[in-house]
Amino acid sequence: MAATYVLLQFGDDSFSHRFEDLESRPAFTVYAHELPTIVVQVAREPEWSQQHPDIMGPNNAYLYFGPNKSRGFLVYGNGKEVPMAHQIRQKKRQSRYFTTQHGKELKWKIFPQKMECVDGRTTVATWELSQPEDVFNARLTIRHAGLCVVTEILTTLTLNRMAMALNWQT
Repeated sequence: MAATYVLLQFGDDSFSHRFEDLESRPAFTVYAHELPTIVVQVAREPEWSQQHPDIMGPNNAYLYFGPNKSRGFLVYGNGKEVPMAHQIRQKKRQSRYFTTQHGKELKWKIFPQKMECVDGRTTVATWELSQPEDVFNARLTIRHAGLCVVTEILTTLTLNRMAMALNWQT
């Protein structure tokens, strides 16, 4: 069986929350900066990254919103600007597609209580809401194959959750 990595999400605000691994190490932090418009940073934490040498890609992503939390663009690390709309493309009713920095297309399959990130026919990550008795808000399970795009997975997961919270039509 392929290795999996579980991150627990604390906080249900799509603009501000954190993920920790099962050993309580900070893995990712999502937080908004209030400027003239909102900028949200998705930051991969070094303490968690150092535990997984197969992690690739940038440590940070930035989501730059337009006026009134309208769609803007995102940037991975110091990369180029990518329109938010391009990273939540809708081709099928329950799916949102995004393109990795290396040009590969992945999709998020969206269900009422969970989302699955799929590469072809392989699920690389699953995000599920927690049960009422849990102390965390959601659980993200990442397969080993997802580590090479883990920042992109977390960024597009966050973007999809924001799009739903803001009722964006995709």
